[in-house]
Amino acid sequence: MKYALFLGCKIPSRLPAYELSARAVLGRLGVTLVDLEFDCCGYPARNVSRDAFVLSAARNLALAERAGLDVLAPCTCCFGTLRHAIRFLHEDAELRLRVKQALAAERLTWSGNTAVEHLLPLLAREIGADTLAAAVCAPRTGLRVAAQYGCHALRPSNVARMDNPMAPTIFETLIRATGATPVDWPRRLDCCGDPLHEANGPLAASMTRGKISDALESGAQAICTVCPHCHLRFDAVPAGAADPAIPVLLYTQLLGLALGLSAKSLGL
Repeated sequence: MKYALFLGCKIPSRLPAYELSARAVLGRLGVTLVDLEFDCCGYPARNVSRDAFVLSAARNLALAERAGLDVLAPCTCCFGTLRHAIRFLHEDAELRLRVKQALAAERLTWSGNTAVEHLLPLLAREIGADTLAAAVCAPRTGLRVAAQYGCHALRPSNVARMDNPMAPTIFETLIRATGATPVDWPRRLDCCGDPLHEANGPLAASMTRGKISDALESGAQAICTVCPHCHLRFDAVPAGAADPAIPVLLYTQLLGLALGLSAKSLGL
């Protein structure tokens, strides 16, 4: 099993532990990750120029196509953006022509054959929760975990196609595979607040605190994330502050610990 690893901008610059733990866990599970000269997924340009956003995404897809690989995007924002671009390219013939002409200047082509996947379905469906559970040698028994999906993992559902956007179970299934117990918390599908932190910091902070309070009240001992934006938003609430705080773990770190990998190799 081989993928082109698309890290995006946020993981290398702000959350290198996600890359470290993803490489460690997937390497243990026999997944080969290939590094290509990817650029930004295009997300920052989405509200400025649709052509610029789609071209940026398409260039990355074309690089993966040239290498004969599908794309693995651990960042749910990048995952959603790349899949949005694919949908727009399929639906809009004029946009598709403009993008193909721009790519041709770099001798790149996009034919629509490159798939984009996220870690959760890769682990749950391609590898399988039962296979993961069988590989666990240090189960996280007794740990109660709140699964934070993140918005782009589930919505819009006709683009993400990861799980039922109103009642997903894929993340909780993967948490159980580590021996930990997923908790049912009312705000599990709410936004973490990160998209608003520049436009309305107080509102964003209120949303983050509300989710943390809800997780704690539901009995969670940690929040588990698969999105760097969500992870950094929760992690920004300092321990010991007046705001409620809770440990935040990447799923790759939780799984890595259950697989017996060292904390250092997981960026902990």
